[in-house]
Amino acid sequence: MMQHVDTESLRRSAFEHLWMHNADWAQVAEEGGPLIMVAGDGVRVTDSAGVTWLDAHGGYASVNVGYGRTEIADAALEQMKRLAYFPQGATTEALVWLARKLAEISPGSLERTWPVTGGSEANETAVKMARAYHRRNGEAGRYKVISRKGSYHGATGGVLWMGGGPGRRPDFEPAYPGMVYAPHPGHYRCELGGRDPSECALLCAKAIEDLIILHKPETVAAVIGEPAASGSLVPSGEYWPAVRDICNRYGVILIADEVVCGFGRTGKWFGMEHWGVVPDIMTVAKGMTSSYLPMGAAIVKREVAGAFAGEADLFSQALTFGGHPVAAAAALENIRVIEREGLVSRSAEMGSYLLEGLTALMGKHSIIGHVGGLGLLIGMELVKDRSAKEPFPPEAQVEDMLRRKFRDRRIILVCGPSGFKLCPPLCITRDDADQLTTAVDEVLGELASELAGMIS
Repeated sequence: MMQHVDTESLRRSAFEHLWMHNADWAQVAEEGGPLIMVAGDGVRVTDSAGVTWLDAHGGYASVNVGYGRTEIADAALEQMKRLAYFPQGATTEALVWLARKLAEISPGSLERTWPVTGGSEANETAVKMARAYHRRNGEAGRYKVISRKGSYHGATGGVLWMGGGPGRRPDFEPAYPGMVYAPHPGHYRCELGGRDPSECALLCAKAIEDLIILHKPETVAAVIGEPAASGSLVPSGEYWPAVRDICNRYGVILIADEVVCGFGRTGKWFGMEHWGVVPDIMTVAKGMTSSYLPMGAAIVKREVAGAFAGEADLFSQALTFGGHPVAAAAALENIRVIEREGLVSRSAEMGSYLLEGLTALMGKHSIIGHVGGLGLLIGMELVKDRSAKEPFPPEAQVEDMLRRKFRDRRIILVCGPSGFKLCPPLCITRDDADQLTTAVDEVLGELASELAGMIS
């Protein structure tokens, strides 16, 4: 039984002392929040008032094996009882076995792991590695990094400036030097005017090559991108092989940001496997431990890591909690759960089922502009005019309406001004998927009715 929790006291304390991520404490309080979660099981969590919610976003698209996995908690506890940390210059059994396991499941010659505590750190580390690698090869002028507009690679000082739009970046200016932006191969709104997914993919890959030539290859260190971004932004099959070939041709390091896509999220262990492409550096976090403890890594090709062998070529970086043995033990058990329960193939199966159900709603709701995804990384874009792909204006307050309507149905979903994305735990069932599809159907019907005057 759940112990009694004084919800109001907790909320008052949160209002006075807690600085939540991406939230204004006054607005949260006005809306009756924050929600304070006290328990979880599978795809569902229970709040302090005893209300159960379906978490359709799996935490931060990160609780891959689902909530309530006591075997992961037990593995962490056993490690903590044996050895909670380690002396400087030493390592631990759990981390060694984890590094070996990551080498086994990673594609190609991605064989050496640099452990960190999260996705932002993993990407920061990968960029530093790329720049340091070129220095060791006598090309110290290679410092620029090409990322894609519409991507997200973290919130720390360097990676904050990769991908995406300006957002709240003015708070943190001046901009980090060497950032170069390429078009994203999202074919629904292809920046380069591609008439179909294949043409968009090839044009966007060619744009990366054009940027390398424009900035001169001797200044470009790396290209970074997520295999699939923001749920519905899945590139056509030509894109990643073309980008891999371009990076090879100009001696540029290819970094695959698998922080969201990794560990079964897309229906394969790692997203790049859908295209048979092996990056030079692969960054992971989130599903690595299913968020049971903070951990991430930069997994590096043998050929790249070899440049750092020897005392004179040491990669100079240390993170106090990078490779923490308790987190490593949790990661190992998390991977065992994924393997034991076949959650990679389950993600592919349930992703197809959920995507099919959501796509079928396009025949019923004209405000659906696009539905797309890969495995259990799915997005839906809403428009006021499907033929023109015209989005709703800000005054429509689509984001607030969506969030409120899904909340009324006890579904936690990340919504934006143009739609939403679903990244549920990989243990989702058909009944869970049907509940989500039904909720989306109802919410869109209500939304269309309330915004009827705006819809073309």
